[in-house]
Amino acid sequence: MGIFGRKNNESTETAQSTATVNPELAALTGDYSIDPAHSTIGFVARHAMVTNVKGKFNDFTGALHLDGTDPSRSTATIDVKMDSIDTGSADRDGHLKSADFFRAEEFPTMTFRSTKAEALGGDDYRITGDLTILGVTKPLTINLEFNGSAKDPFGNERVGFEGKAEILRSEWGLTWNAALETGGVLVSDKIKLNFDISAIKNA
Repeated sequence: MGIFGRKNNESTETAQSTATVNPELAALTGDYSIDPAHSTIGFVARHAMVTNVKGKFNDFTGALHLDGTDPSRSTATIDVKMDSIDTGSADRDGHLKSADFFRAEEFPTMTFRSTKAEALGGDDYRITGDLTILGVTKPLTINLEFNGSAKDPFGNERVGFEGKAEILRSEWGLTWNAALETGGVLVSDKIKLNFDISAIKNA
């Protein structure tokens, strides 16, 4: 059962306005803080045209406002510390933090601010917002799956989501590359983003 139990469209607008709200969904409405210890913000880039390099960010904060009766009222914000990038290679991480890529000293934070949320039916929905990297802000759409809600052993009310998106890094000014002798480039322009989010309902 999805967090947003009804899909908004013109044909069902009248029915929705008179429908009984599912109490299980309504109970999820509220403000949440992302739990970084049980969440992952990761990425995948093609390297040398033949393999994938995976990475993640280890330091980030985020907040969600969920509305279990009206998805358009749900929001999300995320702030990521760029010097926390981790690809499993200290040399590669240092290069990514440098002026060739993220210029982490000058632009220490990557941010996402949602502007629109949509229910797609079932457990699927979509959130669109502004992603800012290197001071450049462009729209980003993330397809999300709601994984459910539960109370953990410490009494915290939790919700879980998985999300995927793709960007062209060049659109944010991340243009560094190196040509290969066999043709192609060292680092792909297309980057796959993945989100595995656990969030705790605020008291």
